[in-house]
Amino acid sequence: MVAALSDQYSNGSDLGMSQPRIGVALGGGGARGLSHIPVLQALDDLGIQPCAVAGTSIGALIGTGYASGMSGNDIIDLVQRVFGERNALMSKLWALRPKKLSEMFSGTGLMQFNSMKVLEIFTEGALPDRLEDCPIPMSVITADYYNSSELILRAGPAMQAVAASIAIPYVFRPVEWEDRVLIDGGVVNPLPFDVLPDTCDILIAVDVVGRPTRRDDRKLPKGTESMFGAMQILMQSITLGKLKRRHPDILVRPDIERFQVLDFLKTDEILSASAPVREDVKRKLELVIEEKITQGGRHIAHKGERPDNPAARQHG
Repeated sequence: MVAALSDQYSNGSDLGMSQPRIGVALGGGGARGLSHIPVLQALDDLGIQPCAVAGTSIGALIGTGYASGMSGNDIIDLVQRVFGERNALMSKLWALRPKKLSEMFSGTGLMQFNSMKVLEIFTEGALPDRLEDCPIPMSVITADYYNSSELILRAGPAMQAVAASIAIPYVFRPVEWEDRVLIDGGVVNPLPFDVLPDTCDILIAVDVVGRPTRRDDRKLPKGTESMFGAMQILMQSITLGKLKRRHPDILVRPDIERFQVLDFLKTDEILSASAPVREDVKRKLELVIEEKITQGGRHIAHKGERPDNPAARQHG
């Protein structure tokens, strides 16, 4: 049935409808965000191009690559090249080391990396020059530090925008954007389905925040572990509040909670754990499209008309 629906929409549809306008929101979660890729592969399998993408942190990075024209397979190939060979990865990390003693620590005494340099080394030139160059409209979520508010970037230098969105406190330095200072968008909007256009017929949101997991070898978390765990709790609370007000049509939560925010050396394990999401998303998308067709197709045929409270379908 999924293949049949794909053929119908690819051929202009014999049901008198255009291809459904699908918006995709990719949440923040560090290395766990590699599980966004099977969702994008599912859309590629169906021949469906989203009408808009929104991303926070790792979701902004993967989302911008996808919105610029990379396929899900292109992204997975890049990820495996970058993180698949440990020695090559360690060489890249060595290149990121501070060159001067004065650059090693922030004012708090904590060493922080430059997220722009990280992207320059790890993305291999895959990002577009500017966000507005993306064939699919892209919204990058950041947090305006001094204004204590969300800042949504839809135009401007793509690498700088993504660098701001991934600037996890403690790990990365804040990023300057015009007269603002920006940090990781996860502290204000970890699952940004609410910034997608109202003209979307179907919203897909991928939540990879996870939650703190208890270690078998000790009762209490260590310093950085408790800090990242606290951020998870904060982001979960924000998302829970949003979901009480509005639900995406498809909510995807891959089985990746056992992985930590910086577990990029476990790329293969994360991709393997999240692989079932690919077929699951296709099945759920089939059900949502069928439901809307059954309702007369008007929610797909007419822009911006969505049920006020569509039944959410959650994975995981």
